[in-house]
Amino acid sequence: MKKVGILFGQERTFPAAFVEHGRAVAPANVQIEFVRIGEVQQGKLSDYDVIIDRISQDVPFYRSALKHAALMGTAVINNPFWWSAEDKLSANVLAKEVGVPVPKTVLLPSRQHPDDTNSDSFTNLEYPLPWDSIFDHIGFPAFMKPNTGGGWKHVYKVHTPEELWSAYNETGQLNMLLQEAVDFTTYYRCYCIGGKHVHIMPYEPRNEFHERYLTDDVVIEAKLFKTLKDYVLRLCTALGYDFNTVELAVRDGIPYAIDFTNPAPDADVNSVGQKNFDWVVKHSVDYAIERAKKHKKGADNLTWGSFMKRSVQADVTRKPLKVATKKKAAPKPAAKKATPTKPVKTAKPVSKRAPTKAAPVKKAASPKASAQPVVLSAKEAKANTKELLTRLGKVRKGQKDDLKVIKGIGPKLEEILNGLGIWTYGQVAKMKVRDYDLVDSLLTTFKGRGKRDQWSKQAKRLK
Repeated sequence: MKKVGILFGQERTFPAAFVEHGRAVAPANVQIEFVRIGEVQQGKLSDYDVIIDRISQDVPFYRSALKHAALMGTAVINNPFWWSAEDKLSANVLAKEVGVPVPKTVLLPSRQHPDDTNSDSFTNLEYPLPWDSIFDHIGFPAFMKPNTGGGWKHVYKVHTPEELWSAYNETGQLNMLLQEAVDFTTYYRCYCIGGKHVHIMPYEPRNEFHERYLTDDVVIEAKLFKTLKDYVLRLCTALGYDFNTVELAVRDGIPYAIDFTNPAPDADVNSVGQKNFDWVVKHSVDYAIERAKKHKKGADNLTWGSFMKRSVQADVTRKPLKVATKKKAAPKPAAKKATPTKPVKTAKPVSKRAPTKAAPVKKAASPKASAQPVVLSAKEAKANTKELLTRLGKVRKGQKDDLKVIKGIGPKLEEILNGLGIWTYGQVAKMKVRDYDLVDSLLTTFKGRGKRDQWSKQAKRLK
């Protein structure tokens, strides 16, 4: 008896329909049920030949249990090892390699230090970032979104540097991407199951969630349809995902892959609509049964993408990644051949969560190229400290303000400033360009914050 299970969390309509339909169509030797996970004993075989994973991205215990099951021979959909490893930036690089256009993208470090790190953990980080270069490359408007995760969470559309920094300040410890905004004429969300079944759904990301899947019959020109399907197969084959959605925005007749790492994609009937729901239930069940029939006990039954296969084979020649098809090789990318169509003037995509308006933040200057930070001699440091305190004034013993109230000064930087003799709002309020330069000369990290965050202006309001 072969056993197929579905592992899920808060969702209800898809898991229930998966089991109900599966039991109706599965052969007598294939059992389909909701997964039960209890004791996960090291080295013990799982009861399941196939598991459909819909929740382990949110439950670390499940993710580890699924990795263990996979190592013991279970076919887990999707591969939990690759799911744990990939992120959106690396996926974009793979997309370009297989000939699928993607928007221009830059990776940003987290706005706050990750837990158990401090400024010293970022000794090698260029600071400030070369914002001028970044803005010139990406342009405005742009989208800022997390490098991992999905569900349109923490996605911001920004039109100016000031809006970007205001949104950036809300992102905490998330690693973010800044991405070119694609002014699209049409947009599609596509299911892909088993690396071969593709369902293309007209989609409007500017609508509310429950109105994004367009229910009206939309005619897709044959050449565009072929290109969309080709790009979806290329991406999912390279990534190795058995169950995924790919979002493509069409600009001037060319589809751009916007979001295509969705290993637990939306499949709720209340959002995708009955027609799309029926398709995904049928094809996911059929594919799970197919994988159960092919399952080999104790073997590696995971799907691995063409990128990983090439890497394991130590292909140092970096032969082009290919799309697997039944008989013929996949057609070459159609983007260059697509006949550009005159774009319809529509509003650009608006994120679910608009950035909060904040007071303009002074634009950080692009840092000059430098191989290593300049380190002052003890004599030079002493002279600069003396000049700084002569300009700002010394304070009486015990006189102290909470400098952390000033934006840009955290506990570590406050400690450093105190060590230099800067203790009060009054001293900070006197700072001018020369004083900021003197402070920067005495720092090994945090350089440029005084000018960027206008400490003196803040301190004058606090006096």
